[in-house]
Amino acid sequence: MTANVSAVLRWLGEARDLGFLGPGPVEDHLLHSEGFVRALADLEVATLIDLGSGGGVPGLLLAARRSAATVVLIDSHQRRTAFLERCAGEMSPPPQVVTGRAEQLAHDPTWRHSADVVVARSFGPPAATAECATGFLRRGGFLLVSEPPDAPDFRWPVDGLERLGLRRHDVVTMGAAHIRRLEQVRTCDPTVPRRVGRPKTAPMW
Repeated sequence: MTANVSAVLRWLGEARDLGFLGPGPVEDHLLHSEGFVRALADLEVATLIDLGSGGGVPGLLLAARRSAATVVLIDSHQRRTAFLERCAGEMSPPPQVVTGRAEQLAHDPTWRHSADVVVARSFGPPAATAECATGFLRRGGFLLVSEPPDAPDFRWPVDGLERLGLRRHDVVTMGAAHIRRLEQVRTCDPTVPRRVGRPKTAPMW
C-alpha cells in the first residue's frame, strides 16, 4: 500500500468523525472505492471528476491509485471542500478541489466536456446524476455510478439516457460495490444541465 493510499484510511476516519461519512468501519468505504478502481481499469483516464465528493469516497482513493490522471473533487459545501483541500495538500500529486454546484460548474468553460470519466457515489437519483454528469463528459467518456445490489436496468431508461447522449454500458462488481458504467456517445445539448435546483427536482425522464 502506497503512502497516499495508507493515508486515505486515516482521512476517511476523520471524515466519518466530522459527519461526512456514515457510521461503520472506514475499511468498508475504502473497499467500496476499490470497486471504482476496478471499473476504471480498462479505461484511459486523463481527467476524472468526482461529483459530490463529500468525505472523499471514492475521489481520494482514485487520486491515490490513478496518480497520472488529473483528479477533480467537486462538492457544494465549503466545510467539506476545506477538509478535502487539507487532505489533497498531503498528496503527491494533489487532486484539485472545487467548491460549487455541479449544475453550474458543468457550464463553466473550464470544466465543460473536459472529463474522460465522472464518478458518483450517493450524489442523487439516476436522472439527476446523469443530467449533472453529462455536461462534464467529453464524447467517448464514461459515467461511473455506485448502484444498489441487483439494481434493475429501468433505473437508467434508454430513452432518457439518449436525450443526454448517454448509453448503458455494463456493471462492474467487486464485493459490495456495484458500479454502473454509462458511455457518453455524443455530447449533450448546450442547455444541459438545467439551472440550479432543476436536475434534482424535475428529472429529464
